[in-house]
Amino acid sequence: MYETNYHRASSVQEAVQMMGAAAEGKYLSGGMTIIPTMRQRLAAPSDLIDLRHIAEMKGIAVDGRSVRIGAATTHEEVATSAALAAVCPALCGLAGHIGDPAVRHMGTIGGSIANNDPAADYPAAMLGLDAVIVTDRREIMAGDFFTGLFETALEEGEIITAVRFETPAKAAYRKFPNPASRYAMTGVFVARRDNGDVRVAVTGAGSNGVFRHSGLEAALSANWSPDAVANVTVDASDLLADLHASAAYRANLVKVMTKRAVAAA
Repeated sequence: MYETNYHRASSVQEAVQMMGAAAEGKYLSGGMTIIPTMRQRLAAPSDLIDLRHIAEMKGIAVDGRSVRIGAATTHEEVATSAALAAVCPALCGLAGHIGDPAVRHMGTIGGSIANNDPAADYPAAMLGLDAVIVTDRREIMAGDFFTGLFETALEEGEIITAVRFETPAKAAYRKFPNPASRYAMTGVFVARRDNGDVRVAVTGAGSNGVFRHSGLEAALSANWSPDAVANVTVDASDLLADLHASAAYRANLVKVMTKRAVAAA
């Protein structure tokens, strides 16, 4: 690793000031991506500003069906929250299957969303739940936040402080994990509102990152049943192909994971 300066911020304002004073600073929130990248000498920030200890960025608040999760909340805290499980068990289940225990105790929801790995789980949940991404400057709808592979609407130095959403009537997430990394080779988050509207968000398969599938949404809005997925076409031309799975295989996985998610919900 290259030499770097470590800073522990105690508030969002202090973190912003630290970043402003750094030559080439990076925010640290769990370090599941930036630390390995630095070890491989693919990144060399002059300063790391640690956000994990900022109290205002931690915790889960549930008010009826309204949920707010601080960006520095770990995957393990999301997975084991009784309050969240009572209103949105789908998100608890998703968090409980991220990586391994070491990753879940260090990684944070904000860090995962900000990184926007194309195989990460949380982006599908945020898109499926129609969540709002709250930053130190503004609020961004999830549909506008994820803009491409490892790309988001975040501006230079902007910090995700929380996410918030209204819990749906039914929701579930199912993924086909890579057996080594446990990243999603294909993962699908489904959510159904009280008014019958359905959102289907897919991660791990899209060539441009997380996306919604309108055909699956229309079929499930008309018939909330795993059987409704059978006649939907998933176009493989816009899907990833790599050593783990072809685009055609991922297209089939999208349907299979959708069926499983609907059945679980």
